[in-house]
Order: sequence, then C-alpha cells, then structure tokens
Amino acid sequence: MIDLKRFEVWFVTGSQSLYGTETLKKVAANSQRIAAALEAAAAVPVRVVFKPVLTTPDAIAQLCREANNAPHCIGLICWMHTFSPAKMWIAGLTSLRKPFVHLHTQANREIPWGAIDMNFMNLNQAAHGDREFGFICSRLRKNRAVVVGYYEDADVQAELGLWARAAAAWADAQGGRVARFGDNMREVAVTEGDKVEAQIRLGYSVSGYGVGDLVKIVNEVTDAETAALVKEYRATYKLGPGTQGDAGTQGLRTAAKLELGMRAFLTQGGFKAFTTTFEDLHGLEQLPGLAVQRLMASGFGFGAEGDWKTAALVRAMKVMAAGLKGGTSFMEDYTYHLVPGKMLVLGAHMLEVCPSIAAGKASLEIHPLGIGGKADPARLVFNVPAGAALNASLVDMGNRFRLIVNEVDCVKPAQPLPKLPVARALWAPRPDLKVAAAAWILAGGAHHTGFTQAFPAQCLEMFAEIASIEYIHIGADADLRQLKNELRWNEAAYAR
Repeated sequence: MIDLKRFEVWFVTGSQSLYGTETLKKVAANSQRIAAALEAAAAVPVRVVFKPVLTTPDAIAQLCREANNAPHCIGLICWMHTFSPAKMWIAGLTSLRKPFVHLHTQANREIPWGAIDMNFMNLNQAAHGDREFGFICSRLRKNRAVVVGYYEDADVQAELGLWARAAAAWADAQGGRVARFGDNMREVAVTEGDKVEAQIRLGYSVSGYGVGDLVKIVNEVTDAETAALVKEYRATYKLGPGTQGDAGTQGLRTAAKLELGMRAFLTQGGFKAFTTTFEDLHGLEQLPGLAVQRLMASGFGFGAEGDWKTAALVRAMKVMAAGLKGGTSFMEDYTYHLVPGKMLVLGAHMLEVCPSIAAGKASLEIHPLGIGGKADPARLVFNVPAGAALNASLVDMGNRFRLIVNEVDCVKPAQPLPKLPVARALWAPRPDLKVAAAAWILAGGAHHTGFTQAFPAQCLEMFAEIASIEYIHIGADADLRQLKNELRWNEAAYAR
C-alpha cells in the first residue's frame, strides 16, 4: 500500500537580519508553532518539518540545494513572517527543483485593537512580505500553489493537504517505471505518445516487454501458491456464476497464476504501473482481468490496450488518494443513456475496473469475453456508489501534455444489469452530458480515464502546475464558447 508519511515537506520562513535578534527569535517561535500545527493536522498527509528562519541569500540557496538532494523531501511550504527582500531569493528559487506552495498567513488571527503598536507591526508583516515574495516567484516564472488564510482554519489545512498529495504524486513519478506487456492496440491514436518527452516532463520511464517475458514468470508459479490465492479469492468475494465446479476452479487457478506472475514481475522490476492489450496474449490462457483489478487495488496504476499515459496517471491518482475515503480506478466512457433531462454515462471496461471503487462486496464471476480469443476470464463485478467523482485524461498534443478533468456525479442504476458481467459506474457529467461531452471532445480527451471518488479536482490542478502541463477543467460552470477560447489561447501560450 501507499504510505504518504514517508514523505516530508519543509516549512520555510523568510525574514531578514534588519529586525534584530529578539524579533527573529519571535519569528522562529511563531514559525515552529505553525509548522507543528500543520504537522498535527489530519488533513495534511505528509510530515511537516520546521527549518530555521532564512535571513540571507546564502542561507536560502543552501536550503534549496539541500531540498533538491533530500530524497524524502517532496517540496517546501514558504511563508514570509516579516518583509524578506526578494532579491535574496533569486539564487535559491532559480536552483530549486522541488515544488513549493506559498502559504499566505500570519501568526495572529486578529488585530489586537487596543494593544497594537509599531513593534507588533514590525513583527507581523506577512501582508506585504508575502507580496514581495510573490512578485519574485512570478518574475522567475515559478509555478506554485498559493494558499491564503489562517493556518489553523480547516479550509487552509485542506488546501495544503491537497497540495501535499499532488507533490507526493509528483515525487512518486520521478524515476517511476511503467511496464507495457505487448504494444498498444493497433491503429489507436490517443493511447500513443512521446515516451521520451514524458520522461523529461513527468519523470517516469516506459519500457516494453514481450508477453513471453511475463509468461515465463507465470509458468514458474507453484501449485501451492496458486491454491492459496484461490482460497483467498473464495474467502474475500461473493462467488458468482462460473466459479463453481471443476471448470470454475480451473478458471480461478488460471487467474491466480496470472496475478502471482504479474505481481512478481512488477515487484521485482520496481514498476509502479503497467499496461496489457488483448491483441497480444501469446502464451497466456486468459486476458488478465481479476489480476489487473487486484493489482490496481494494491496501488499499481493500469492502462488497457497499451495506454501507458493513463497507467501512469492512475498511479499518480492512487498516490493522491492514499488514506482517503473513496477509491480510484482505470475507467472508460462506454455507452450513454440519452433520455432528455436524465442523460447519463455508463462507465466500464471489458474486465479491468479497480474494486477500490466498489459499492459493497464484489462478486467474483467467470464469463465468456467474446474478444481476445482466450479462455473465459475471471473478473470482479460490482456497481460504484453514488457521490461526486472525477474523470481525468492525460493526452499528448504533440507540443505539450494536456490534463483534462471532468467533475461528475455518480448515481445508482435505476434498474439491475443482470446481463452485464463487468464492474461499472453510472454518472451524470457536470454541467450536463451535452456540454461535458462536447467540451471533452473539443479538448481531445481520451476514452480511457483515471476515475476517483477520493479527492476534488483542485488536487489534479495542483499536480498539473507542478508538472508545468496544460490543465483543462470541465465542471458545473463549463461554457463551450469560453472553452474554445481557452484552447485557442493555450495554443499560443504553449507554442514552441
């Protein structure tokens, strides 16, 4: 599982020596108090580490170098308690390779009306000290999040927590590895992309493997290991059609061998995400369904049909969602319900939807697939609970990557789906299907997505800012005319 407490962010306070020793002692004490409050905040999922107050250009540059080289440091929280002349920050910020968030707060919540004097004013200058810092960040074209408000307030801590999740996903991607079993589905455009540019821009590498490499490890799985996992299957899930008798047992054994082999391959190779394709199953008895679902549930990213961009995105979203209520999965817009006033999307895939998004206990079933030309595959069948969710797509536009996010509202199916033996989600896109689908298509969004009910769109927006990639948001206020203009303007902004 994904543990975000192994990551830390450094709480960095700016000031200057002009104020004298006693004032700087108060600055340090206040900064330690704020850092401790954020460290203790339930909404902040990583460790918050206080760093000594910075008052000179050399000290700032040294801290930024240390942050760059600290493996567990995923970024900085920067705050100017007093006025901190921003020319001091140029060398440090220029060299900084870790993301940072600018916290615009102050040590005191209220103005002490009857007691305020110039000593108080000299100490508590964040109102204009942060503006000086903000200018140099903008002048240096530094992407960052800006969070405004009192540090003890729940909304401020929640925003910082979302930024920390985005920063953790970014850190996780750096040096991450994606395995492709086979190539992409032939002649499909959107699942392709520039792997070299992805490694430069997003940090992860993508490596292809012949299916025979996987088959070799699958064939090494022992009968005892297989039997133990089948026993776990039967104890964990509801047993549905196709799982009984000798044929059912054999089908589950095949699925278990696939899971054990794939898990061993991915773990031994240090992979965080992977893809499969039903057009390249040489030597495999089934298209991996149950195996993929369970691997996703344990934290791996996945993309079907060779879609490595979605696999990496699902992994990033898994990191962002760690410890939160609500699951995260690979998903696909499959078919529509086009009744006026009640338009809905049925999301599913052939087999591979993560059970972390299941409403209740999933049903383990074996059915014919009708594609891939292999034995009937095992899979988990379930509905997704009602509630707010996101669909996200990462696409390669040729000169840049674009992250497209649509807010949706999942609903309970009005009727049972007894003849649809796959995991599925039903949702109403925001603002409605007509506008959302048109906006998605205009933006070039893929049919594969990362789906989550764990966190809001702001977290993905922060991730896009950290990665310096284009972000397109489709929500309740989406307007097609405005979106078209945004896409045109972005062509100019990202031209190179």
